[in-house]
Amino acid sequence: MTDSTSSPKPRAIAHWLFGIATMILIMVIVGGITRLTESGLSITEWKPVTGAIPPLNEAQWAAEFDLYKHSSQYVLMNEGMTLQAFKHIYFWEYFHRLLGRALGLAFAVPLLWFAVKRAIPKGYGLRLVGLFLLGGMQGAIGWLMVKSGLVDRVNVQPAMLAAHLCMALLLLALIVWTALDMLAEARRPGTGKAHLSFAGALPLAALFVQIFLGAITAGLRAGYVSSTWPLMNDHFVPEGISWWGSLWQTITSDPYLVHFLHRWWAWGAAVLLILLARRAKAAGDRRASIALNAALGTQILLGIATVLTGVYLPLAVAHQAVGALALISAVWAAHSVGAARRA
Repeated sequence: MTDSTSSPKPRAIAHWLFGIATMILIMVIVGGITRLTESGLSITEWKPVTGAIPPLNEAQWAAEFDLYKHSSQYVLMNEGMTLQAFKHIYFWEYFHRLLGRALGLAFAVPLLWFAVKRAIPKGYGLRLVGLFLLGGMQGAIGWLMVKSGLVDRVNVQPAMLAAHLCMALLLLALIVWTALDMLAEARRPGTGKAHLSFAGALPLAALFVQIFLGAITAGLRAGYVSSTWPLMNDHFVPEGISWWGSLWQTITSDPYLVHFLHRWWAWGAAVLLILLARRAKAAGDRRASIALNAALGTQILLGIATVLTGVYLPLAVAHQAVGALALISAVWAAHSVGAARRA
């Protein structure tokens, strides 16, 4: 996507990618609100283009509400809901989808412009196209997630919710990593890309496991099974765990077990992330180290507070948002370690 006559603009591309990362972070926050307010199944159809326009009059609102009345969530949980209450949950799902559409345009249009202007540094074109396609896959997973909750359920399947959130945060991590590569390219042209070392990959993998467990916890509403800490209802290993025949089925079906795992896996992941922060500082990036330690400490406190308050919505949303910030900080630290080793 570039040749010898091109004029690469890695710094401009980095700033654009950081803007995309910010939009994804906002989407994660809105997605958390959508989940916690049970709004995700309020729109029962997927219309990529015409769906960008919300109902504009009472007749259109009545038609949209009638579609929702045929969903299992309405029949099993919200029968008798007023139109005004429906408009509230509709807003969050509509806003979430609208942000997704805006995000797609914010990625596609500048990418095309940078390609036409031959501003993409050599070796990055396919990566940027891959990130765009990954974003499209994320949208498809989002719709499959919604479909999983429209029949015989009052919520989406927890495994689909986990896939949707993990894919969003994987995309966020890859975009931040690429933006950091672009900044390095702007400072020292031709220095090459940072490599993900084992010292960076291990804590990132542990963090993604924790994110997955958190998503399953959210999907099963497992945060509500215990409002005590550090013990769960006066037990270290909670009572009430039901084994479903396989570890995967149990993790994705039993709220007591997944809540327990989410609580205690966090500490192992935290140790690895603290070590990563120390390595980033040793590599000369003190800011990345401070950011990771601050995000990690805040996230642990928010997690405990969310449990003790019985999943108070503002705290639960903040917990999800700071989790994304912890991931960004961990990617930053891992990039610094990888760049220093390469140098």
